[in-house]
Amino acid sequence: MILLVAGVVYVGIRLCAEFRTAVTPVLLALLGTALLGPLYRRLVKAKVNRSVAAGLTCVAVVAVVGGAVYIVVAALIDTGDEISASLRNAGQDLADHFGAAGTSLDDIAGNAKELLSKFGGTAASNVISGVSVVGEAIAMAVLALLLVFFFLRDSHRAVDILRSMAPHDAGDVIEAMARRAFDAVEGFMRGTTFIALIDATCITVGLLVLDVPGAVGLGALVFVGAYIPYLGAFLSGAIAVLVALADRGFVIALWALGIVLAVQVLEGHVLQPMIQSRTVQMHPAVVMVAITAGASVAGILGMLLAVPLTAAATGVLHELRALYGSPSAGASPSGDTSSVDS
Repeated sequence: MILLVAGVVYVGIRLCAEFRTAVTPVLLALLGTALLGPLYRRLVKAKVNRSVAAGLTCVAVVAVVGGAVYIVVAALIDTGDEISASLRNAGQDLADHFGAAGTSLDDIAGNAKELLSKFGGTAASNVISGVSVVGEAIAMAVLALLLVFFFLRDSHRAVDILRSMAPHDAGDVIEAMARRAFDAVEGFMRGTTFIALIDATCITVGLLVLDVPGAVGLGALVFVGAYIPYLGAFLSGAIAVLVALADRGFVIALWALGIVLAVQVLEGHVLQPMIQSRTVQMHPAVVMVAITAGASVAGILGMLLAVPLTAAATGVLHELRALYGSPSAGASPSGDTSSVDS
C-alpha cells in the first residue's frame, strides 16, 4: 500500500513538472485565493455582488503587490550600489585573511572575463532563454490573477463541484479533507505574511539604528525570504550581517547578528506558536525535506510552493486520522466546517 501511494505521488509530481506552465498558475491562484478569501468574504457580507467583490479583491491585490514590488525595486536600486560595494569589501576581507597566496578579487575578475570570452555564445543563448523565461513568468502571473478572480467568485460552488465529482458514499469525506487542506493553506499564508512583515520591520529598524547601508533593501529581502521557512531567513540574515561587517566593522556586524538572531528567536518561540497555533504544525525536518524536494523539482518556485502544499497534505492526513483513527471520530465525517468556502 505504501509503495502504491509513493508511486502515485511520484507520477503526480512528474506530471506536474512536465505541465508546470499550466499547473503553476493554478497552484499560485489557490494560494492567492487562500490569502485573499477573508477580504472577499467581507465584501460579500457587505452585500457586494460576487463578481464585483472578486474584481475589487483582484484590483486590491494588484495594487498592493505592485506597490510592494515598486518599493522593493526602488529600495534595491537606491541601495544596490552600497550593498554590492559592501559585499565586495567583505569578500576582499575574507580573501585577504583566508584566501590562497596570490589570489585576489582582481584575479577572480580576470578569470571570469576569460571564461566569459570563451563561452560568450552560451551566455548570449542564456540571455535569450532568460528573456523567454521572464515572458513565461508574466503570462503565468496574468493567468494566476484571472484564476484567482474565478476561484473567488465561484467559491460558493466549490463544495457542490467536489460532491458531484466524488463517488456517492465519499462526498462527506472528500469535503472534510478539502476543507481541512484549505484551512491549512489559508492559515499558513496569512500567518506567514504577518510574521514576514514583523520580521522585516524589526530587522530594518535594527539595521537603521546601526546605520547599516541598504537597510530598507535588506529588510525587503527579509520579507521575501520569510516565505521560504528557515532557509530564506538564514540567507537574508547572512547578507545583512555581511553588509554590516564590510561597511561598519566587526562590532557592528556582531550587533547585526544579534538582531537577526533575536528576531529569529522571537519568530520561532513566540510568533509561530501564537499566530499559527490554529493551523497545521509541521516538524522542521519535514519542512526542510519539503523545501529540498520542491527545489529539485521546480527551483525557487518549488521552494515557495513546497511548504503550503505540504501543509495541505498534512491537513488531509490529520483529517483522515480524525475520521478513521477511532470509532468515535468517525461519527462526524463532516469535520471542521469553519470559514472556508473555496
